[in-house]
This record gives sequence, structure tokens and C-alpha cells, in this order.
Amino acid sequence: MLLKLAWRNIWRNKRRTIITLAAITFATLLAIGMRGIQLGTYALNYRTVIEQFTSYVQIQAKGFQENPSLNKCFRYTKELQEKLDSIPEVPAYTPRIYADGLISYKDASLGSAIFGIEPQGEKKVTTLLEKVREGKFLQSDTSSNIVVGVTLLDNLKAKIGDTVVVLAQGYDGSLGNLKFKIIGSIKMGSKEFDAMAVLMGLKTAQSLLGMYNRVNVIAVGARGLSDAPGVQAAVSKKITIPDLRVLLWRQVVPELTQLVEFDNVSGIFFLGILIVIVAFGILNTILMSITERFREFGVELAIGMPQFNLVKIVYLETLLITIFGLILGNIIGYGINFYIVQHPIIFGGELTKIYEEYGFLPRLESTLNYIIFIHVSIAVIAISFLSSLYPAYKVYKLEPLKGIRYT
Repeated sequence: MLLKLAWRNIWRNKRRTIITLAAITFATLLAIGMRGIQLGTYALNYRTVIEQFTSYVQIQAKGFQENPSLNKCFRYTKELQEKLDSIPEVPAYTPRIYADGLISYKDASLGSAIFGIEPQGEKKVTTLLEKVREGKFLQSDTSSNIVVGVTLLDNLKAKIGDTVVVLAQGYDGSLGNLKFKIIGSIKMGSKEFDAMAVLMGLKTAQSLLGMYNRVNVIAVGARGLSDAPGVQAAVSKKITIPDLRVLLWRQVVPELTQLVEFDNVSGIFFLGILIVIVAFGILNTILMSITERFREFGVELAIGMPQFNLVKIVYLETLLITIFGLILGNIIGYGINFYIVQHPIIFGGELTKIYEEYGFLPRLESTLNYIIFIHVSIAVIAISFLSSLYPAYKVYKLEPLKGIRYT
């Protein structure tokens, strides 16, 4: 009976009910659409940065993450490689050396960050090869060729094909220097990387630095963001060497996570304001609805209806309007997100150049993650019930005689 009464009551004033229903629907679809684009674009940016060079998982010497040093290294043995090869969750991996050095061309000498890599391994784990701006990438890990950051190349006032000298302190403390030919330049979108990076073959770097068969990092790939934690867990279980740590990308580049989380808070704050505005609309609808029926409520109380039943009716009316608004909002919001998943929003013109300058893809993506729909629905239901507290309180405190005399 109470459900039937609530259903009839909300359609007494069809215009008001439809306007409230439209407000809840619009707020729901807007929240779902915005969160879908926000989280989808975050995932795109995560993948872009991780797959450029960081990789989803890294094996490091203990303490390397907190204080990177050439001396914090480990042996890249056949046994270690066989263990990694035996893990089905690992699609590919590649070893690296990180070191500081000095690069000289004619009268110019600049500080540099030396990266010893296996070109063929990087092809499987990262998109580093796609970032070549001029020339070509390394073909072998034993050649005397290097690829440098675009800004470093400009600062040296050198060009592709020039010969430079790289000086660095080795693992044993001795100074080593070798001549290299610049065969390409690379642009990652990071000012520090582009201004300091010197990429050379792994074996060449080991020779320059006296790190024979030693590396600082093993970059481990994954099939996507969702698979990365599983890869980390599988590698951690298999690699039990005490001096090694297996880190997820969030631990390797915490500043990226912090930046996205900061932006995420601002997005949630905006959606919170939107939902609060809708809450006032719901409050106005329910309050007007019960105020118009004070005389009716007074009569019902006078003939013996429990006061608590009237409160139930108020909440049932709110629940019915909210549920119908949520259903419509979720359906339309799903359609919007599905369309953007299939057809990402691609920027053009100057905006494209700005995004590419910082190493990001110039587009917005969305996601159909069910968590978005659940969170938005729970938030709308919660705010709707909170909006009904005051109207329900007025009904609960209503006296039969005052209700009958109310005009």
C-alpha cells in the first residue's frame, strides 16, 4: 500500500516530477561521462609514459630507487635470465645501465645521463624507438654509435654524424672515455631527459664503465596496466635474491601518480558540486510535494496511520524518482562512454603540437569500467536520501490538527 501511495504521489504533479527526473538523469550521465573520460585519459597517459621508457615493472638493486648509483648494480647472469624466461606472465624484459658522465664536442662539454641498453630488447618492452626525431636508432649493443636527446644535441651545437667523446667514472672508480658517432636524436617530452640523455649499446656501456656482466635495472614488460601487478607478483615470487627488489611502475615514477591524483581530486570536487546542486533540486521537489499535502497527512494521522509510515512514503517517493533517474542516466552515460571508447577525441592544430612537445598523445579516451557507474550511482542515491532528511523530519513532527488546519 505504501509503495502504491508513493507511486501515485510522485505523478500528482507530472511537470515537477519530470523536471526532477531530468535533473537526476543529467547529473548522472554527466558524472559518468566526465569520470569515464577522466579515468580513460589518465590510463592513456600512464601507458604513454610507462611504455616510453620506464616499463611496467623494474628489477633493481636494493636502494637504487631511493639513491640511484652506478655501484648499486647486480650480475645479469644466465640463471637470472632463465628464471625470467620461465615466468609465463612476463612477455619481455631488457637490461639497462644508468650512469652519469660528460659529453664533449669541440669546445663544448656538458653533463649527461648515460643509458646502456639492448636495442632489440627495448623494441619488445618500450616505445623508445618511436621517439627518434632525426637520424636512426641503435642497431647493436656493441657498436660505437650513440643516440642523444634533441636538446643535448642543440646545446652541443653538434649534428647527426659528428664524433663526440664521452667521459665517465667507472664501477671500479677509474675514469673511462670513448669516442662515439652520433647517429640519431631522440625526443621524449621530458626536459631533463632531452637535455641529458645519451643512449648507447649495453655492452659498450659495460666496457666504458667497467661493469662487465653487471646492470642496474631490468625493465620488465606487461600486456597492460591491469596485468602489471600480476607480473610484479609473479616476478617477486620467482626472483628471491635478497639484494634485488621488484618494483611496480607506481613505485618507480611516484611523481606521475601524484600528479594524476592531484588532478583527480579536482575532478571529483567538480562532480561533488554538480551532485550537491542536484541535491537542492531534489530537496525542493520533495519539500514542495509534502507541504502541499499537509492537510492530507493530517487526516491520515487523525484516522490512525502511524507517523513512521508517512516518513516511509516520503523516502519511497525519493527512491522511485532517484532510481528512474539513475537508470536513464546510466544508460545514456554508458552510450556516451562507449562511443568515445570507439572514437577517441583527437585534438588538432596547435594543441596537437603542445601535447606532442611533452610526450603525450593528443587525444582523450574513455573507459567502461563498472566502478564508475557504481560510484556515481551510490553518490546520487546517498545525496538524494540526505536531501530527504529535512522533509521527512517535517512530516515526522507534523501533528494531526495542525496538518488538517494547514493552508
